[in-house]
Amino acid sequence: MKNMSRFTPYLGIVAALAFAAFVGVFTDSMIISRTPARDILATSSTLSVPPGFTLLPITLPSLESRTGVPAVVLPSSAVEPAPKEEVPVTPILESAPVSAAALDAAASALRGALVNIICYVPAGSGLRSTSGSGTFIDPKGIILTNAHIAQYFLLADHGASCTIRTGSPAADSYEAALIYLSPVWLEKNASVLTQSAPSGTGEYDFAYLAVTKSVTRNALPASFPSVPLATIPPVAGTPVVIATYGAQFLESSQVRFSLFPTVVFGSVKDVFTFARNTIDVLALGGSAAAQEGSSGGGVADSSGALVGTITTSTIEGATDTRSLSAITASYIRAEYANETGRALDLLLAEPTAIAVADFATKIPALESIITAHLP
Repeated sequence: MKNMSRFTPYLGIVAALAFAAFVGVFTDSMIISRTPARDILATSSTLSVPPGFTLLPITLPSLESRTGVPAVVLPSSAVEPAPKEEVPVTPILESAPVSAAALDAAASALRGALVNIICYVPAGSGLRSTSGSGTFIDPKGIILTNAHIAQYFLLADHGASCTIRTGSPAADSYEAALIYLSPVWLEKNASVLTQSAPSGTGEYDFAYLAVTKSVTRNALPASFPSVPLATIPPVAGTPVVIATYGAQFLESSQVRFSLFPTVVFGSVKDVFTFARNTIDVLALGGSAAAQEGSSGGGVADSSGALVGTITTSTIEGATDTRSLSAITASYIRAEYANETGRALDLLLAEPTAIAVADFATKIPALESIITAHLP
């Protein structure tokens, strides 16, 4: 397991480039425009590693979606973090044999839990609208996504509006509200919204949303399709399913009306750590999911558990030659506990209305971190 935790000015260019090959691009899901209010474009983060900068990740769309054909690929086979106490993880040293039927079932469940998160900003605001991915991880309607996507929910007073979309193609379905966004990520990446090509490692890059309202004629379902959040990380070689709403190769109108899920079967190519003995990052290699818009997408194992959330990808060249990465569910659990002093399961057990109301009191302080860097 490789340690990727702390980049300092003492790292040489060679080391930075080597790590960049792993980290990939912080592709802000899909960036929706600097000009027309409803124009939607895909963007990404650079592979460069500025001295002393903690890399931050993102991803986007799929090649198959460009023609409007469903992009489903089914291969055969305001705080400083407290000093971290390492959370021991006992990884499975060898992945057990996995049946095709189990992976098919996991793919079906993950696809059902997948959402597209699309956020618009007013024309002339100097910001970029964006489209990313997320995953329902609780039947009450709780969504796990990236902080770099969810930060748009902090900007409602500045005209930003976000919608949760589901289906194939993605269609407006729900409104949602923040119930957690890592303040550590926000402090370390407060200027990301104004950067044309942000980059990173995915550290702290997670957030939770809760559905609050239906935007269709249908009432909210009694239970949302969801996949459980894993407690133990996978190891290299573990077969997985990846699901996203990648959009890198789409025009704005296609993002709005012809955005289809990308579902890919693959495996964990390698594992990395932000600490010393925990599996925090999964390297997933190249696939149709390695594109902008995939940020926040899910990675599930054959049991159907969500073992990772996509955070970074390189975005140049053919998708099968790129590098896609995800932070692990076990890392997210441990980091949430480190930041809040309580277990994540306590947040997930709360009624969503209470969780939304509790976090709403923190939004003004978090919003001020971003607005201090806005044009």
